[in-house]
Amino acid sequence: MKENAELDLAWKFINNTNRNVFLTGKAGTGKTTFLHKLKMNSLKRMVVVAPTGVAAINAKGVTIHSFFQMPFGPILPDAALDSSRKFNKTKINIIKSLDLLVIDEISMVRADLLDAIDKTLKRFRDRDKPFGGVQVLMIGDLQQLSPVVKDYEWQLLKDFYNNVFFFSSRVFQNSNAITVELKHIYRQDNPTFIQILNEIRNNTLSASSAEALNSRYIPDFSPSNDSGYISLTTHNNKAELTNRKELDKLNGKTVSYKAKVVGKFPEYAYPTDEDLVLKVGAQVMFIKNDSSVEKRYYNGKIGTVILLDKDEVIVKCPDDEFNIVATSETWENINYSVDKETSIITENKIGSYTQMPLRLAWAITIHKSQGLTFEKAIIDAEGAFAHGQTYVALSRCKTLEGLVLKTKIGANQIISDSNVTSFNKYTEENQPNEADLIQSKIDFQLGLISEIFDFYKLVFPLNRVLDIFYKNRTSITGTIEEPIKAMKNSVTNLLKVKNGFAAQLKEFSKSMIEPETNKDIQERFVKAIKYFKEQVETSLHTPFKSINFTTDNKTVEKDLYKYIDDIEEQLAVKNLYFKEMDSAFKVAKFLELRGKSVFIAKEKPKKARSTVIDGTTNVELFELLRELRNDLASEHDLVHFQIFTQKALYEMCETLPVNKKELLKVNGMGKVRVEKYGNDILKIIRDYCIENDIEVSNSVEIFEEKTPKKKRGETKRISLDLYKKGKSIEEIALERELNENTIFGHLASFIPSGEIKITDLISEEHYNELKKAIPKHSFENLSDLKYQLDDKYSYGEIRLVLDELSKK
Repeated sequence: MKENAELDLAWKFINNTNRNVFLTGKAGTGKTTFLHKLKMNSLKRMVVVAPTGVAAINAKGVTIHSFFQMPFGPILPDAALDSSRKFNKTKINIIKSLDLLVIDEISMVRADLLDAIDKTLKRFRDRDKPFGGVQVLMIGDLQQLSPVVKDYEWQLLKDFYNNVFFFSSRVFQNSNAITVELKHIYRQDNPTFIQILNEIRNNTLSASSAEALNSRYIPDFSPSNDSGYISLTTHNNKAELTNRKELDKLNGKTVSYKAKVVGKFPEYAYPTDEDLVLKVGAQVMFIKNDSSVEKRYYNGKIGTVILLDKDEVIVKCPDDEFNIVATSETWENINYSVDKETSIITENKIGSYTQMPLRLAWAITIHKSQGLTFEKAIIDAEGAFAHGQTYVALSRCKTLEGLVLKTKIGANQIISDSNVTSFNKYTEENQPNEADLIQSKIDFQLGLISEIFDFYKLVFPLNRVLDIFYKNRTSITGTIEEPIKAMKNSVTNLLKVKNGFAAQLKEFSKSMIEPETNKDIQERFVKAIKYFKEQVETSLHTPFKSINFTTDNKTVEKDLYKYIDDIEEQLAVKNLYFKEMDSAFKVAKFLELRGKSVFIAKEKPKKARSTVIDGTTNVELFELLRELRNDLASEHDLVHFQIFTQKALYEMCETLPVNKKELLKVNGMGKVRVEKYGNDILKIIRDYCIENDIEVSNSVEIFEEKTPKKKRGETKRISLDLYKKGKSIEEIALERELNENTIFGHLASFIPSGEIKITDLISEEHYNELKKAIPKHSFENLSDLKYQLDDKYSYGEIRLVLDELSKK
């Protein structure tokens, strides 16, 4: 497409600013071609949606309703969206990392639907910005087809909107959108015909233009079979009846072509009949641009079938010196996902429709003709019933001479909406210029720099952690309050510095030089990166690493970690920016990093949950007792802290009670609990002490009085002897009345001597997997490592492989 001023301006606004854009223009001004170019060449992460299935397929995107999981009825702006609309992680990540949302055929999008899109984007993005901070490109012509709204639907919506069009939506009115109108018409080149179309578009058809147009009224016009005229009518049943009648008039046999549907391809989006029935002599229209290098046909080209074969249809088009051999073409239905390697939003084919790229074309509805170009057309606008229908029908034709009117065009066939006329007039008078573009580019780049150094989003999760802690401090043990308060103070200071820095950059930008090429701004940017990087490490990362707590209340634990995870992810994103942009600010680089940051933060291993409080040395006992507590809680259908509390768990690990008298001294372990669960608890502690040769107070009471204390190492040898006799770990534990983990530990102690092989205690599969997995993780203790690995590996298995790796 030849460049023109409006297309160039639109391109720069979309790719170099964050302004929302309504790209409009008369029929034939190249809006669809512009969209395809944008998809091919823009650096921004984008998704393309459209209001109907056919429009989505043509735009190579997806429908609004499927992507945003919208209901089809009216959506009241003040009502909460249906909570059953659960988005999967892929969809959420796409929305969070999106730079640009393209809505094609915006003229058919209702105001309530655009507000619902806004509400959905805000749900996963910035709640304080229109469209959640996503840039939106809206493409369409308001003088063409309008939104479909039933009377009862408008009765529900009229209290909220002045009209049904998208520009009446709350979000559009608050979005500071610009309108770029494409002026150059590629479809028509006759000045008289262009003027007629403009006057019909604006509902100002003059007497002279009406006379020129109605000169194409030819009563009882009957085209010859190979002339290539197509009739445009207002109603679908009228078009279908015409096509069926004309096909029946032809002699010869019918040949049917069955479409091949693979995967997901909804029936409402079929571009042509699933069973396409043709005869030699049938007038047909190509419904797809030729995918071959020859480019023999385009969407809307008319011809006559001259030969039908099993796998091909030969078509003769008027004025062509060659016949077109048409073979099947494929339309793809896509969805969006994120490439795991590059974090780029990718289009995935989820279905396809393969069929001859043809449809019967003696007649077609005006609605289905939108976007098509015809050399010759017969217009029946007598039944025009909606805004823009007459304009759409007439503007499909390339020339006035190729147009035949079945009835004269009068004022009653030109239906336009006063709301559209007013809106178009306003936007015409407020077109952006180069000065607006330069300022928008500067504002965009300053906004991106501000985003790099903005820590305001940390305020909410920090406050929430403190709120949860203060409300539940009696059930939480550990270090939370001080580090979080320190981080809050640091964030407050960093916000002050950032605001001063932003003011300084704004002063520098008065030169009207973009930050990317502004030497002063770039120097200040590099210094700021160094300063903020150091501050984040010392005043945010250091206190964050000291957070450590335990709690019996699972709900509290879940809530705390929700916001702690949020804090950790935000810090990871800042680290990414500071590391990758320490030499200069570049828009393309930042957009790339911002897209990746949604996924990089989630790949970082989280702090081990419910880790042991600092100072506890018996980490493995802590885990064993916690597992016992969970098992008992499940067995007795209780909440886990009803077995024993987290504080009691910590205390048991420190004091190592080995009889009921000592267990009763543990905080929270009353007579009832000791009576119910004491034996199981004491057995775990006793086995742990034996396995680790721990000397404890009143050790003579560790075992039943009648049982003499075993010599150090003797108990392990007994377990080994039983194992060599063919008994399993479970059988040995039952016979010796010890815990299976204890027996596992006994046998593991003989690995260094070679009496037991590591694969006697762990499967080859788990052994090989752990040898590869463990070195990839950073961890503070066994519990931390266990959290990061798959649940299928036991503590004992992990410890064995870890010990082996540490000796290499």
